[in-house]
Amino acid sequence: MFKRFWMVVFLSGILIGVKAPVVWSDEVGTLKGEIEDLKEGQKALKKDMNEIKALLKGLTTPRERPAPQPFKPADVSIEGSPVLGDANAPVTIVEFTDYQCPFCRRHATGTFGQIEKEYVKTGKVRYVLRQFPLKSIHPNAAKASEATLCAGDQGRYWEMHHQIFNKTKTFNNEEWLLHANALKLNMKAFNDCMESGKKAAKVEQDLKDGMALGIRGTPGFFIGKSDPSDPDKFRAVEFLRGAYPYSKFKETIDKILKSS
Repeated sequence: MFKRFWMVVFLSGILIGVKAPVVWSDEVGTLKGEIEDLKEGQKALKKDMNEIKALLKGLTTPRERPAPQPFKPADVSIEGSPVLGDANAPVTIVEFTDYQCPFCRRHATGTFGQIEKEYVKTGKVRYVLRQFPLKSIHPNAAKASEATLCAGDQGRYWEMHHQIFNKTKTFNNEEWLLHANALKLNMKAFNDCMESGKKAAKVEQDLKDGMALGIRGTPGFFIGKSDPSDPDKFRAVEFLRGAYPYSKFKETIDKILKSS
């Protein structure tokens, strides 16, 4: 009854305008402080926006900006890299890939199959894979690359390549072992290769070469005429950056084939 009495008094006080209990004043003070902080934050944001606007005003207009430079033909080495297709195919494609990259996965599970069917299996294109793990955002991609290369020592690079893009979820050592076992690899040889870091140097070399060629993201594709006199390199005349649809690859490959 006593508690009920004071509850009635409390509610009555609110209804007739009596001051709220003291504890509310603390909460109101806290809210006021938070509001002031928000105001200060808005002022800082407005200042930053004004500075950005000032910088943008100082930039040239889109019409005045220099047009993107066309890709300059470049010699691309493929020595020691996994190759799919006829060594004497007139066109070579070199893909720089990252196994944790969602765009690389999209290409591998979609567009690649069409390229393989229409051009690789018909002897028109030699397809080469090089490694480009973006370690800062994909910390397990380098080990995935090593797993494919270790499988490649047993002639199963492309099978491991497809396993990782189609079935890998956690990107850890247990999954590499599951994939290797599913492919019926010599498990001791595969384990020794992975634990020794035998393929790390190849991955690093691919990264270095890719950076020198202008690769900054994945996937990246160099496409050009094969060099019949030197199977370890080719002359790239086109560069595609990103997961393009099959139609773009078809257009590019056909253009190079016609110029052969």
